[in-house]
Amino acid sequence: MSVTSNAWNGKASGRAILAVALIVLATIVSSVSPHAQASQEVKVAVAANFTEPAKEIATAFEKATGSKLVLSFGATGQFYAQISQGAPFDILVSANRATPAKAVSEGHAVSGTAFTYAVGKLVLYSKSLDVSAGDSVLKAGAFNKIAIANPATAPYGAAGMQALKALGLGDALQPKIVQGNNIAQTFQFVDTGNAELGFVALSQVIASKEGSRWLVPATLYAPIAQDAVLLKAGADNAAAKGFLAFLKGAEAHAVIEKYGYGIGE
Repeated sequence: MSVTSNAWNGKASGRAILAVALIVLATIVSSVSPHAQASQEVKVAVAANFTEPAKEIATAFEKATGSKLVLSFGATGQFYAQISQGAPFDILVSANRATPAKAVSEGHAVSGTAFTYAVGKLVLYSKSLDVSAGDSVLKAGAFNKIAIANPATAPYGAAGMQALKALGLGDALQPKIVQGNNIAQTFQFVDTGNAELGFVALSQVIASKEGSRWLVPATLYAPIAQDAVLLKAGADNAAAKGFLAFLKGAEAHAVIEKYGYGIGE
């Protein structure tokens, strides 16, 4: 009986040693393999103009890593207000460069993680008017409503106002402006006909065969450099760091360019 007992103890010890070895091996693998991030979830606040490319990039990232991304879309300024009040986002994919920098300086984001993932392009878009002539259409003013995103919270809205002022039309068209909370709502105003035309992101209409558009000259507005940053809530989330790295890669860049953006430095 004692032999049987000792034999069982020996097997138990062997099993214990094997279990420890497997734990060590799993730890090593998790430190080097992106697939080890599979159980992690990443909450990402995404600027509304980047909605479609973000969805496509997220699908590719999830397929490559097994991690799950929870994407929320809206105005960058509104997201920052939420983040500053403790909203548990891991990453901010912003529509500008200033907000991620502010997040770092105010202690809501991790220093050294911000980078420009895309450079946005502004267009004047209409489903009912021919706006391909651009500035002459704006100067003629033969429309009732022009949609622009809130310039205080939406960088594309700020760019639209800059373009109007550069053309000397800021005051003249002010009574005709319909303001969207973000660039997505601004596009909806034009798409539904509540405004005959509006300033939107090229990414929102690049694949559309409806209506007409005018690519606003980059000289009329400040560059829309869009930065992403790792937030403090995601500082220990390996999958969040992995997504930011993925956003810098060739597969993501191909999607970003497909939607009409320039690639950041």
